[in-house]
Amino acid sequence: MNMLSGHIAAIEAHGSVAIVDVAVATHRFTATLLGSAEQLARWEIGQAVRLLFKETEVALAKNLSGHISMRNRLPGTVTALEIGQVLTRVVLDMQGIRISSVITSRSARSLQITVGDAVEGLVKSNEMSLLAMEME
Repeated sequence: MNMLSGHIAAIEAHGSVAIVDVAVATHRFTATLLGSAEQLARWEIGQAVRLLFKETEVALAKNLSGHISMRNRLPGTVTALEIGQVLTRVVLDMQGIRISSVITSRSARSLQITVGDAVEGLVKSNEMSLLAMEME
């Protein structure tokens, strides 16, 4: 599980849907949250949160150009590979932020991913979850 600490930078809510932007260091991530208006009203700008998303929800791309609908484009450098028979774990460094992706080994071979490659992690906003952090 990828888990990043940050704070809420913006909230756009209507009814039972909210789009929440989370600042993590110099990067901005977007999460789409569903819930009652009362539940969504508990999230506040500036609130400390943990952003959670599964490694299996991080797609990878090399030389991606153009526009896509995925809100979370995570440019990074491959720092480690764990190649298995069926699945491969790819670890990315995004200017000091570590992100892991698990893709099929077939896809890793097709992309010819190697340590040092520049790639982009892609995560749909509805795959991001938020966890409120307790203030110390």
